[in-house]
Amino acid sequence: MTATPPAPSRTAEVTRNTRETRITVRVNLDGTGQSKLHTGIGFFDHMLDQIARHGLMDLDVHCEGDLHIDGHHTVEDVGITLGMAVAQAVGDKAGLTRYGHSYVPLDEALSRVVIDLSGRPGLHMDCKFTAGSIGAFDTQLTFEFFQGFANLALATVHIDNLKGHNAHHQAETMFKAFGRALRMATTPDPRSAGVIPSTKGSL
Repeated sequence: MTATPPAPSRTAEVTRNTRETRITVRVNLDGTGQSKLHTGIGFFDHMLDQIARHGLMDLDVHCEGDLHIDGHHTVEDVGITLGMAVAQAVGDKAGLTRYGHSYVPLDEALSRVVIDLSGRPGLHMDCKFTAGSIGAFDTQLTFEFFQGFANLALATVHIDNLKGHNAHHQAETMFKAFGRALRMATTPDPRSAGVIPSTKGSL
């Protein structure tokens, strides 16, 4: 009886160093939602933990950024590096579901995220934050994080905060929904094992 070969590892480790940030991201798409996070911005770590926990991926992020200026480079560059890691982990995308979507509520807030691992980067985000900052986190940087991810993961990402009065809840529903949508998109589809999910034959 021939043994079934083990499934290829869907892990990646990416290090990205610039004059503004020094970042290492490790990701395991088939993890259990464990995370080790250090970005220097407490609320941002909390949001990355939501991605890991609700995306059921193991995620380690260590960033040393120029926080004496502000959080912009740290948040954007973590998004870029996470996008690079996810792109590396999914490989040629054969057998993946490719599309993912999720609605997540938190009290009065409700957000929707839809992801296509299309090979065509693009972010379309609509959120009117009710506050400019949450702790030390500038809410404008939410867009920069997801923009960085979409560009380097080569993904089309639609994010809509449909309801919400509390900025913490608005952000948390978006990050949770993103984790769940990414989990769906990267999940192998047993009905199309080894098949690129595109009529073009490549993504």
